Amino acid sequence: MSVRHGFPPIGIDAIALGVPRRFVELSELAEARGVAPSKYLTGLGTRRMAIAAPEEDPITLAANAARRLFLRSGASPADIGLCVVGTETAVDHSKPAASFLHGLLGLPSACRVFEAKHACFGGTAGLLNAVDWIASGSARGRAALVVCSDVARYALGSAGEPTQGAGAVALLVRERPRLLALEVGQTGSYARDVYDFWRPLHHKEALVDGHFSVQCYLDALAGAYGEWRRQDGDGEPLARTCYHVPYGKMARKAHRHRRMIDGLTEQAADESFAVEVEPSLDLPARIGNIYTGSLYLALASLLSAQARDLEGKRIGLFSYGSGSCAEFFAGRVVPEAGALVAALEIDAPLAECHHTPVAEYEALRRNDEAADRRPAPEDAERGGASLDRRAVYLGLDSSERRVYANA
Repeated sequence: MSVRHGFPPIGIDAIALGVPRRFVELSELAEARGVAPSKYLTGLGTRRMAIAAPEEDPITLAANAARRLFLRSGASPADIGLCVVGTETAVDHSKPAASFLHGLLGLPSACRVFEAKHACFGGTAGLLNAVDWIASGSARGRAALVVCSDVARYALGSAGEPTQGAGAVALLVRERPRLLALEVGQTGSYARDVYDFWRPLHHKEALVDGHFSVQCYLDALAGAYGEWRRQDGDGEPLARTCYHVPYGKMARKAHRHRRMIDGLTEQAADESFAVEVEPSLDLPARIGNIYTGSLYLALASLLSAQARDLEGKRIGLFSYGSGSCAEFFAGRVVPEAGALVAALEIDAPLAECHHTPVAEYEALRRNDEAADRRPAPEDAERGGASLDRRAVYLGLDSSERRVYANA
C-alpha cells in the first residue's frame, strides 16, 4: 500500500551490481591469520570478500553498476533528472562522486547531482530523497539514478579485516516501478549522536568500536521499527525483511531483535529467520560488506532468489548508518517483477570475478596508498561517456585531478 492515494506508485524500477574482479576466500584468510575458519564462515556468516584493485575505486564501481543498469533495464541516461551517489569512501573532499558519474555515463546537463554521506545510511538518504523529488512533482516525468558505492577497508590483521568488501548497487527510481513500489511517506526514522564507527580525514581505514556498534545498530532498529509500526497500525504483515548487512550474523541478530519486539519468543524469532531473511544473504556472503550498498545488496539477493514467489507481497527494509541514523520502511513487489529480475541477471557480474590468494591480497593492500596516488600516463585521455566499456581509474594528472577512462 502507498499513502499517496490517487497518485502513481513510486519505487525501484531496476537494480544492478558493480563488483571488483578479485575476491579472497575467508576460509583461506582465517588460516593465514591462525584462526579456525568457522570463526569467519559461521561466526560472521560470510564466505568471501571482494577486493578492489588499483584501477578500481568507488567511482569505477558506481559507473560500472550504473552502466549495467542502463544496458539491462532498457532505460537511457537521457531519462535521468537526478543522480545521487551514497558513499562513505569518497575519493575527494569537495568534488562529489556523482559528478564523476555524470561524465562517465553521459547524463543530461539538466540533471541535479550530489553525494550523500552518513556512513552506511548514505545510499538510503539518496533513495528517499529521490522518492520525495518524484513525489513533489520536481521530476516532471524523469527518473532518478541512485548509486551506493564503497570500498570497506580495515587494517591487515585487525578484528575488522574479515568484514571487508567492495562493490556498488545502482537503483533506477521512478513512477510506476517494475520491481518494488515503496510506501511513500511512511517511514520510521531514528537518530542519535554516537561514536560507534568513524574514519578521520587522514585515515583510509575505518575505526570501529565493535561491541558498541552492534548495540547501536539494535537500538536504532528498535527506534526506527517502533516509529514505523506506530504509523502502520494493524497493517499487512511483512513477507520478508531485508536488513543492513555488514556481515550475515548481524542480520540474524537484527531479525531476532525485531521479531521479539513483535511479541515472538526468541526461539520463534530464530525459526522465522530461514524463511523471512536467509534468502537475502547469498550475495552479501559472496561479496562482503559494501557499506552504503549492503541493504540493497540484500534486496538484490532476495529478488534474485524469490521475485516470482513474492509478486504482490510486502517487503520490509531496514537501513542503519553509524554515527547514527536509521530508517525502517517497506514496499510491495510488483506483479511481473520476476520476469524483469530474470532479464536483469543481477548476479551475473560475479561470474567475472577470480580468486585471489591471501599473499596477493596483502601485497595489494600494502601498496594501495601509492597505487591510489600514482601518476596517470602522460598520454592518458579522460574517458568520455560510454555504456559499452568498463570504467577504470588511471591515476592523478599533474594538477592532482583523478583520471578515469572506459577500458
